[in-house]
Amino acid sequence: MPYLSILLIAVCAAFFYRAAEVENSPALLWGGLSVLLSVLALFFLHWGWLGALLGQVGLFVGITIFRMMRKE
Repeated sequence: MPYLSILLIAVCAAFFYRAAEVENSPALLWGGLSVLLSVLALFFLHWGWLGALLGQVGLFVGITIFRMMRKE
């Protein structure tokens, strides 16, 4: 069982969930996107840890750009 991968998914999802709460955004959406991206990268695309972490960085950048564009 890939316990370390599941731990990585949980930590990233908790980070995005908490960040969404701080920003008063839909927390389940942010957390869900994080979990979906991690599962896709780790188990379906077999990108490993680096791919999952880069995906999380990409999600963070994407959310940041979306929120910046929306506020203008």
